[in-house]
Amino acid sequence: MGRSSDTAHADKVLDVLAGAEAASSPALAASWRRSGRLHALDPTSRAASCRLSEPEIAGAQERLGALLRLAQSALDRLFQSVGTVGCSVILADHNGVVVDRRGARADDATFDAWGLWTGAVWSEKVEGTNGIGTCLVEKRPLTIDRDQHFFTRNSRLFCATAPIFDAHGELTAALDVSSCRADLTAAFSQLIATAVADAARVIEAENFRQAFANARIVLTPNSERAINSLLAVDGDDLVIGATRAARRALGLTAEGLARPVPAADLIGRARPDGGDEISAAERAVLLRALARSGGNVSKAAKDLNISRATLHRKINQLGLRH
Repeated sequence: MGRSSDTAHADKVLDVLAGAEAASSPALAASWRRSGRLHALDPTSRAASCRLSEPEIAGAQERLGALLRLAQSALDRLFQSVGTVGCSVILADHNGVVVDRRGARADDATFDAWGLWTGAVWSEKVEGTNGIGTCLVEKRPLTIDRDQHFFTRNSRLFCATAPIFDAHGELTAALDVSSCRADLTAAFSQLIATAVADAARVIEAENFRQAFANARIVLTPNSERAINSLLAVDGDDLVIGATRAARRALGLTAEGLARPVPAADLIGRARPDGGDEISAAERAVLLRALARSGGNVSKAAKDLNISRATLHRKINQLGLRH
């Protein structure tokens, strides 16, 4: 983007801030206004990206805890999908601090210059409207494409970002894929956004399973595509945990989960075939465990963290063959 384009972009942002012109969407206008009015940022600023020291980076990584470790395979898979086309994969904490990244070595100098680097801070307060910072404010998957950014110096970046919520439904991180390639097509941008959202759900689900390692993990009804809409159920069939997606799907609040709730009370609604959702969910979980164990009941029971006798009882109750 040349100097005249930079000027046009800055004028556009300033006009929206002044109320003289509308942005491409109300959400974008709201983010620009937060950047300009709340955080007092200047869209023409050429200040270098804010970066933390090595001890500060280590502290941010430590605070993210097990999620950072669990995210590694998802980051690797996502990078394998997009890394060869000039994209950087970024994991940022809830403050917008980049705690881990993936990028092709040939692109390292470019990404470093853009601030797409471990330790860089991409909160809205620091960088204005951008994929990571705006995603963390709005708590939803989104893309910030080129001149949708607040700063003119970021207006060649494409960012697709999705939030990651912890095992208790609290915002804890953001997963981002960024590119500064001018030839990135709209169709491929959409594919990237979908891949980012899917990877974020995988990280959430794995983190939840680890947080409730001794519980049975059950998908909520009608959640075939929402792999992160999960409940943790103990040996007494009481719900002891729920992901943010499950809480939203079932209308659960933190107060409602303060004491264990019978799983059947939440997902035991009758189905058209005369069965019930909790039985269907249990049946699916047990069948998967038995399939993975090759029909070995002892191994399946161990994988599910229940006794062999309990598994036999459930198999008989649900009329399963093994």
